[in-house]
Amino acid sequence: MGFPFYIARRYLVSKKSTNVINIISGISIFGVAIGTIALIIVLSVFNGLDGLIKSLFGTFDPDIKISIVEGKRFDPANNARFLEIKNLDGIRAYTEVIEENALIRYNKKEYVATLKGVDQNYQESSGIDTMVVDGQFMLTEGTNPYALLGYGVASTLGVGLNFIDPLIIYVPRRSVSKTISLENSTNRKFIFPSGIFSVQQEIDSRFVIVPIEFARELFEYETEISSVEIALKPDYDSDKIKDQIKKILGPEFKVKDRFEQQELIYKTIKSEKLMGFLILAFILFVASFNIIGSLTMLIIDKKKDIETLRSLGANFQSIRQIFLLEGWLISISGALIGLLLGILFVVLQQKFGFIKLQGNGAFIIDSYPVLLQLKDVLAVFGTVLLMGFFAAWYPVRYITKKFL
Repeated sequence: MGFPFYIARRYLVSKKSTNVINIISGISIFGVAIGTIALIIVLSVFNGLDGLIKSLFGTFDPDIKISIVEGKRFDPANNARFLEIKNLDGIRAYTEVIEENALIRYNKKEYVATLKGVDQNYQESSGIDTMVVDGQFMLTEGTNPYALLGYGVASTLGVGLNFIDPLIIYVPRRSVSKTISLENSTNRKFIFPSGIFSVQQEIDSRFVIVPIEFARELFEYETEISSVEIALKPDYDSDKIKDQIKKILGPEFKVKDRFEQQELIYKTIKSEKLMGFLILAFILFVASFNIIGSLTMLIIDKKKDIETLRSLGANFQSIRQIFLLEGWLISISGALIGLLLGILFVVLQQKFGFIKLQGNGAFIIDSYPVLLQLKDVLAVFGTVLLMGFFAAWYPVRYITKKFL
């Protein structure tokens, strides 16, 4: 392989008798490089978006969520199974949650939102306090309850944090009276907003967070809850703990990690990343066919050199290896240039964020998020090499047989 590689390397950098061969070879390298750059950048952008979405949902979605399979609520009080879960290694916080829909009225505006009642462990188990954009994270002060509103809910109702106008929350009574009066068929409670949070549009336009005692009184719950949210200690395997909880609770409960809680969104991102990779790989495959033209002309141009090599003892297989390696070197050159430039672009975007998002501050970030992963670099490089091999194999296999 040493002799064919030496000759192929000389052919790559040496000047040809016909200048157009150098031009076509340069175009081939340029096309492969551009395709490689595009693949690296697009995959890095998808990685960045995936990481951003995970970080956003990670502030609201727990590491593990437990809910009942049948029905809406269950009672963990005095249940030895839940006591065993609390004592598992790796659990940092255990939060009981009540989630129910309610009609919220503020001044003359009304909105149906999901009321999420949480206990005193919620701030420790979530990162929602870091997403407060107005006011403060405060659910109780003394004996007074307070509500934390999603940005979408607050905007729709026109809520202001003036502590003058309270939210009025209406829910149907669990045991409805025979009378048809609205007053007797609903529970109504007042609560003041303490802050507004912004995580993601779907969450912001849906949730209002209140103390669990307030939610229990409003919904007429005693010790029942809708779900249990669990936060894990750093460096603990969520899959392992999830399996332990499933084994303890049995099939009557659903145990979901963060991916399963937002499964559709994460699967959509992965499928979009795969489709983007396949489309750009196909474009790169088409660009690689410039190698066919370059090798065809090179083989014709080097007919005299080939005769000389034959006279020196080179066999037909060695001559084929020379041109096969020549085509592969064109692909490798383009791939290396593309990888270096693509990685450089991603690093500069991470550091300086010069490609901005258009929205005049409407997004939580100013520039496109990017994240470079080694597996993507290896996948792109392997794809380019594979395409380069097949693009070089055709002219070497058939054209050498025809002209030599």
